[in-house]
Amino acid sequence: MTCPHCHESARCKGFQSRQLVSLFGPLEYARHYDLCRHCHHGTSPLDGILGLRAHDLTPAADDVVCLSGLEDSFATGAETLLRRLAGLRVSESTVQRATEAAGERLAEAQHAGQTFGPSTPWAWHKDADGKTVGYVSVDATGVGQQGPRGAKAEGRMAYIGMIDNPVPEERPRWANPTAAKRPDWKARYVSQVRSLAELAEPLRRHASHVDLDGADRWVALSDGGTGLEDFLRGNFPRVEAVILDFYHVAEYVAKLSRVLHPGDADADTHWREATCEELKTSSGRVVLDTLRSLDVTGRGGAESVRAEVMTYFTNQAHRMDYPHDLAKGWQIGSGPVESACKTVIGERMKGGGMRWGEDGADAMSHLRALFCSSDNQWAAFWSKN
Repeated sequence: MTCPHCHESARCKGFQSRQLVSLFGPLEYARHYDLCRHCHHGTSPLDGILGLRAHDLTPAADDVVCLSGLEDSFATGAETLLRRLAGLRVSESTVQRATEAAGERLAEAQHAGQTFGPSTPWAWHKDADGKTVGYVSVDATGVGQQGPRGAKAEGRMAYIGMIDNPVPEERPRWANPTAAKRPDWKARYVSQVRSLAELAEPLRRHASHVDLDGADRWVALSDGGTGLEDFLRGNFPRVEAVILDFYHVAEYVAKLSRVLHPGDADADTHWREATCEELKTSSGRVVLDTLRSLDVTGRGGAESVRAEVMTYFTNQAHRMDYPHDLAKGWQIGSGPVESACKTVIGERMKGGGMRWGEDGADAMSHLRALFCSSDNQWAAFWSKN
């Protein structure tokens, strides 16, 4: 046969046994073993045919082991989840190697242009104009890093992109208003610990896979982070508006309200709620004028906080046209992608004391995004890889 490493001729050296871990217990089998005289690599063609990899797990066991590594720490996956739920006895290092190897395969496949499963056009819901609308969002969250030999390392950002189809509260705006029950909320995620630019192509392919082009309108949501609007407009040119997450803005309002009304909870609540309502009815530019006219004389640190909030509003007000957005029936909160930062990344990768190598963090972020995506993307990946 031809050596898969150097493509020279390899010769069969006889049979060699191999032990595997399967969902039915340990297995052992014998297969031909070929040795290349040029690069001295050994190969067993049957291993490739059976989909076996270096960590001695059958494909089904590999899938289950990776699931345990996604859901909890590698140690808990090996010592508790796999033993109690599947009767598998593997080491913590095996769970880690298998999970990270699957994440690396996924990353390679996505960046090579692969998609998983058949194209699944979504039934897009409607806005207040009766136009179908699809949403695209992007956000980032920090992931603790560890250098070689446990050395301290600067944290990295995990970027998360999302295509989603939020369900309107009003039944007439559903894609199928006669549906017997509320439709499922759908979302596709991509995530990685790489540059934001590298997120673009996989996210666009997910959009194509669910037929984002079939939506009449595209709307984008972000938290206003540096470069996010440029990314969204550059990669999704049909986006009609990039809306700043209302709840991020509300946090700035609440911060200022607390220093304006120290020790007076009722006044704090009243001012905060009134200002947030003004955001929804009069836009961010009007609220910015209100902030300029505030008298903060003698109010402790209120002047510096107001300056911080005013800078934020000055930079972001063009994304705060909430009266227009609400009139269109568009979402004004990036809650789904904010939630994704917690569910895709935070729940598994930001536990107490957790630190990751860069490659491991990237592999895990890819897998977590796939696992959390709609349309059973996890099963589609494993049927192909």
